[in-house]
Amino acid sequence: MSSVSSSVVRWDCLPANVVELILSHVSLADLLSCALVCRKWYHILRDDRCDVWRIHCLNRLSKQILKSDVLSSLSSYKAKLRAYYYAWDSNDCSRNIYIKPNGFTLHRNPVAQSTDAAKGKVGFLVGRHSWEVWWEGPLGTVAVVGIATKEAPVQSAGYVALLGSSVDSWGWNLVDNNLVHNGDCHGNYPLLNNAPKYQTGERLRVILDCDDSTISFERNYEFLGVAFRGLPNKPLYPSVSAVYGNTEVSMVYLGYPFDG
Repeated sequence: MSSVSSSVVRWDCLPANVVELILSHVSLADLLSCALVCRKWYHILRDDRCDVWRIHCLNRLSKQILKSDVLSSLSSYKAKLRAYYYAWDSNDCSRNIYIKPNGFTLHRNPVAQSTDAAKGKVGFLVGRHSWEVWWEGPLGTVAVVGIATKEAPVQSAGYVALLGSSVDSWGWNLVDNNLVHNGDCHGNYPLLNNAPKYQTGERLRVILDCDDSTISFERNYEFLGVAFRGLPNKPLYPSVSAVYGNTEVSMVYLGYPFDG
C-alpha cells in the first residue's frame, strides 16, 4: 500500500510542463481517463491552451489551415482540434462532392442536373450545439443549410432542395429564404420584412438545441429566431445541399455556448 501511495505522490509532484509533455503522447481516446487520475491532471486537461492540445492539434492539422481564416472563430487549440473531428464526413456525402484536405471545406464538382449533400462526422442527440457554415462560391438556384439524420439522402437528380426533401432532414433555403422539410415549404425565414438574402462568404451560425428539440440560425451575430420545433429524438448531423458546380462550403463546429 505504501509503494502505491508514494507512486501517486510522485506523479502528483511532477511539474505541469512535464505532465503536459507526457499526456501529449497519450491517445485522444485515453485522455478522458487521464483526467481522472488526479486533480492536477484534471486541471491541466481543462486548460484549452495547454501544450497537450497544442501538440495533438499540430500533429493532425496543417500549419496552413491553423493560420487560415477557416478557424478564425476558434481561439484555442482544443477547440480547433474538436472542430476537426466534427467536420465534414467524406464517407457520408454525395459522390459528386469531395472533402478538401483541410477537412472543413467541401467542393461540389460541376455535374449537371444533380443536387448533392454532405453531413458532418458527428450527430447530436443531447445538449446544445452550434456551428458555422458559409459558401465560398455562388449559391446557384438552390442552396440549403440545416440538419439531417443518417437516413437522409445525399444525392438527387435535378436541382432541388435536397436537404428538406424528406422526413429525415430540415433546411433553410438561402436562395428563396424559406424553410423546407419533408418536401414541403414551411414558410419564409427569417420572419422579417424584406429580409436580406445571403451573401457569399457570410458566416451563418446554426444552433441546435437537442434538449428543446429546436434548430435556429444567426447571421452577423443577430439571432433570427427558431426555424423548426419538435425535432426527433435521434442523432442529427450538420448538413448542406448544393447545386452549383465548383462551389465550396465550409463548416466549423463551435460548441455551445460559443466557447471557442
